[in-house]
Amino acid sequence: MSTTAVKDNEPVLAAPKAEDLAAVLIAKNRPQRPSALSASITFGWRAMLKIKHVPEQLFDVTAFPIMMTLMFTYLFGGALSGSPTQYLQFVLPGIMASSILMITMYTGISVNTDIEKGVFDRFRTLPIWRPSAMVGYLLGDMLRYLIASLVILGVGLIMGFRPAGGVGGVAAAILLLLAFSFAFSWIWTMFGLLLRSEKSVMGVSMMVLFPLTFLSNIYVNPETMPGWLQAFVEVNPVTHVVAAVRSMMDGNWDGGEITWVLVAGAIILAVFGTLTMRLYNRK
Repeated sequence: MSTTAVKDNEPVLAAPKAEDLAAVLIAKNRPQRPSALSASITFGWRAMLKIKHVPEQLFDVTAFPIMMTLMFTYLFGGALSGSPTQYLQFVLPGIMASSILMITMYTGISVNTDIEKGVFDRFRTLPIWRPSAMVGYLLGDMLRYLIASLVILGVGLIMGFRPAGGVGGVAAAILLLLAFSFAFSWIWTMFGLLLRSEKSVMGVSMMVLFPLTFLSNIYVNPETMPGWLQAFVEVNPVTHVVAAVRSMMDGNWDGGEITWVLVAGAIILAVFGTLTMRLYNRK
């Protein structure tokens, strides 16, 4: 590259020649395009780093489940089951399911926040598998779901919860719950792309989640409810999730409910995953 002289004999670089610039841009050894798995794991690691730098994000998966477990067990246990310990055997699998399903909405909030900051504009310019950014969010949130499950289980064991299904039944129930939550989270990623602000995402999520969690079999047996309410509870997807988790922890695996949860999760993933990616590509 040539140089030119200016005043005081100070050399400066001249503009690069076109052929030199072309030689740099047309490099033969380019880095390989990352695989779908590699890109998804990278975005998942990014989501976990957010937790590292802002540990307050774990408040909803630690303090909130503990509060719910203590409050419902000791406030309503004696009235509903005769003793808090007996009620704990019934309610803890339900609280675990409801707590994890409630925190799935934060996936949509995180997506919406990154859109508002313009981060997704950068993601779309990268030569990566398009859904990897969304999948990465969900993989990162799986850690949050697992932490919430272990916190609730630990508190329950201290309070006297004794699952008849043993370690195997509890582990299988948590895995089933995590799998369904992964699929369920795609609903909120769609809302995160569709709505304008994170407050809107939270408002819509709470409006959907509160009826689903409270009008179910989590806290009381549906047989004690009026007939018209039982009809809603029986078709409520949360009811089936709780029934499957509860049966696995009790050691009496309900194949019908477990199959229902797996099939429903696959359908939710197929429908809302497709809708999410269409919105993501068009937004």
